[in-house]
Parts: sequence; structure tokens; C-alpha cells
Amino acid sequence: QVQLVESGGGLVQAGGSLRLSCAASGRTFSNYAMGWFRQAPGKEREFVAAINGSGGRTLYADSVKGRFTISRDNAKNTVYLQMNSLNPADTAVYHCAAAPRYYSGSSLSAVYDYWGQGTQVTVSS
Repeated sequence: QVQLVESGGGLVQAGGSLRLSCAASGRTFSNYAMGWFRQAPGKEREFVAAINGSGGRTLYADSVKGRFTISRDNAKNTVYLQMNSLNPADTAVYHCAAAPRYYSGSSLSAVYDYWGQGTQVTVSS
């Protein structure tokens, strides 16, 4: 079992920044690829970013490329999502998720075995 707890969400004005954190416990953190997904009210959950176990490979949705940065600190069992140039379309609940390392970071939610409860991000115009 892997437990994931997100933090760092909040209310921010358009153009602002937030950094989300996801703290993991329960298993060897570096054995898992990590991903961030988001879900806005009335919409399907969508992929945001992913990172492999070592942190050397990342993947981004086109909608956030150049604005968001995913990173991880395996010594702290934490994955981060730095979000810059936020706009109202980024408003959603953001979830982190863990997948077996061999997926090397994936945009497919089905490969992720463990999910956090989520943290709300609201961007005002």
C-alpha cells in the first residue's frame, strides 16, 4: 500500500503561481512513477504531468506544457507540481497518483494504482 497526501492548493489570481506537494508513505518511493491529474466540476479527470522513478523523465499535457513543472525528491518521498501563469481553466481538484516504476511516467490513469484525496486549486479571473 502507498498512501498519498496532497497539499498546497488554494485560491490564486490569474497569472499567479502555486506549488502542490504530494507526500507518499508506505513503500519505497523511488519504485513508483508519479503523476498529477485534475478534475474540474462536470468534466472528466485529465492528465496533467508525470515523472519516472528517478526523476529523469517527465511528461506533460499540452495544456500545461511550459507553465507547469513536475519534480520529485526521493529522499523526502515527495512529488511536486510547480504551476505558473495560472488561468481560470486550471481550476480543478488536483490529485497525485503512483504507478509501478516500469511505466516510467504515463498519461493513462488506468496504470496508477494509488491515488490521493486531492487538493483544490481555484484560479480567479
